[in-house]
Amino acid sequence: MRVVIAEDNALLREGLVLLLGSAGHDVVAVAESGPEVLPALLGHRPDIAVLDVRMPPGFRDEGLRAAMEARKALPGLPVLVLSQYVEESYATELLGGGAGGVGYLLKDRVGRVDEFLDALERVAGGGTALDPEVVTELLNRRRDDPVDTLTPRELEVLKLMAEGRGNAVIAETLVVTERAVSKHIGNVFAKLGLPPSDSGHRRVLAVLAYLER
Repeated sequence: MRVVIAEDNALLREGLVLLLGSAGHDVVAVAESGPEVLPALLGHRPDIAVLDVRMPPGFRDEGLRAAMEARKALPGLPVLVLSQYVEESYATELLGGGAGGVGYLLKDRVGRVDEFLDALERVAGGGTALDPEVVTELLNRRRDDPVDTLTPRELEVLKLMAEGRGNAVIAETLVVTERAVSKHIGNVFAKLGLPPSDSGHRRVLAVLAYLER
């Protein structure tokens, strides 16, 4: 895959370059500050962008803003955002468009190489990848939404769906059958008011239906 990296921390940036290169990916550009991000993305049109949320000069949300602008100009551009902490507003805004090809990971996850590369490939393929800690934090902060009607098992399934896990992996993780997982997912869709038609991103929509209310 052709990758653009936007990260101001030199150590992490170079580490990402080496990691992705060793995994067979091509880092076509790196950006060290917010103003450099959008030109790099529009100029190289990568298969995926790996971006820090906060970058110079303001260290606020420069990376996220550039990613969202790039997705407007290049619809469907896969974006994997890295953050030092769980920041609810940023995660919700990134996911708010309802499209796939987005990920939000804590930077600690990069050190877990297999998990990071798996998330990278899922996002590049149009899926979603949310850090388990991000999912837990977002769900815990909102208590007046339809998700409150979910059973503990359905909530576990929703969290794993948000991480981008398929039915087989969910079944293995929860030690249940895939048929049981399908039933739980159907209940989640129904309780969150999602239509039965398959839009191609139902797992993303299940999470968005909760986050946006």
